[in-house]
Amino acid sequence: MAAAEPESAPLTLESLPTDPLLLILSFLDYRDLINCCYVSRRLSQLSSHDPLWRRHCKKYWLISEEEKTQKNQCWKSLFIDTYSDVGRYIDHYAAIKKAWDDLKRYLEPRCPRMVLSLKEGAREEDLDAVEAQIGCKLPDDYRCSYRIHNGQKLVVPGLLGSMALSNHYRSEDLLDVDTAAGGFQQRQGLKYCLPLTFCIHTGLSQYIAVEAAEGRNKNEVFYQCPDQMARNPAAIDMFIIGATFTDWFTSYVNSVVSGGFPIIRDQIFRYVHDPECVATTGDITVSVSTSFLPELSSVHPPHYFFTYRIRIEMSKDALPEKACQLDSRYWRITNAKGDVEEVQGPGVVGEFPIISPGRVYEYTSCTTFSTTSGYMEGYYTFHFLYFKDKIFNVAIPRFHMACPTFRVSIARLELSPDEYEEMEDAEEEEEDDNVLTEMEESDEDDTEARPRRLFDVPIRRRRYSRLF
Repeated sequence: MAAAEPESAPLTLESLPTDPLLLILSFLDYRDLINCCYVSRRLSQLSSHDPLWRRHCKKYWLISEEEKTQKNQCWKSLFIDTYSDVGRYIDHYAAIKKAWDDLKRYLEPRCPRMVLSLKEGAREEDLDAVEAQIGCKLPDDYRCSYRIHNGQKLVVPGLLGSMALSNHYRSEDLLDVDTAAGGFQQRQGLKYCLPLTFCIHTGLSQYIAVEAAEGRNKNEVFYQCPDQMARNPAAIDMFIIGATFTDWFTSYVNSVVSGGFPIIRDQIFRYVHDPECVATTGDITVSVSTSFLPELSSVHPPHYFFTYRIRIEMSKDALPEKACQLDSRYWRITNAKGDVEEVQGPGVVGEFPIISPGRVYEYTSCTTFSTTSGYMEGYYTFHFLYFKDKIFNVAIPRFHMACPTFRVSIARLELSPDEYEEMEDAEEEEEDDNVLTEMEESDEDDTEARPRRLFDVPIRRRRYSRLF
């Protein structure tokens, strides 16, 4: 008779080997890992295994090995301490902290004064006090950013970019939370809007809507644009810059650290360069960057202001006899309706630059459209310095300009049919007056072309050319 086989011991959590359990726990999120501490003594011990918390510290708090060494704490203690401080922002902290770290790392060698202007992070109680002051809750991602840096000192240049024309200068500072609270809007047209930035030269601000009101979405970031045709001062159109604070801030930082926005003389210039906006003719390359200026634009009446930056460079490998001088320019300007305007003139910005091997010439100019977008293209005419009777054209690549998404003021949308028709008639009359003015100015001097929408503006190109 066969001997009875011994009965195997039941499989329990306590009898399972450690390594497979640690592997399973490594796939859990921090919430589940903490819950495991309350299941059994064995799981409590295993879930406290310090390497398990390393991944969570790096994922949520961006804590490096160096920081861990400096603080002389285990990974789990670091996670818990950080969570107790900024845990309410865990869904936003990593993205915003990375943006700040990337921005400071990029700017420190290039714009050290700008980095020094940043303020220390605000305390939770400071942000709570601001909420009590304005009577609204601040977005969590906004609060998270201000826990890291409470804006900057009101200095020039501002962290949020600059723009310079001959008679116009803009540089936007990131406001600290107390200054922003002082500018919190309760008036019609900007109700429940908090300023994010401020330019001391133009008074321009970017706003965040802390509540949904007057047709705005909650947390939307925008430039205000007063409706110049409306009789109601509450009629304020908006150029939308970001759907949320995180979207607005991280997209700006990405444009800076990727080199998309050039840094010139310690300032971030908000020109956008399309890699396709480059044309090479022989040894000369022309590239273009563009920018939209909301402070000089309006939706009503339609007037969209753009500036562009032209870079003309001759290859350093070109022969010396290829040195040449710019004589004239030709532009073909097309708006979104397909209307075409041609502009010709001597030189650029009143100058006739000489281009030689390895040299760069840059200048800024601007134009306006009555449509939300348009494009320009053309060519420069040069002559060789050593063969003055030989002239040639250099292509300017086609470059497109488009204003950001905008939203029409709800005050205009709520007009009665009679009021709206009256406003439309007033706009048509103003457009007719503008056309009549152009015709009258053209009649005064037959040698001049009709008033142009294109303006050449010098920006001390000699100093800039040395930087590239």
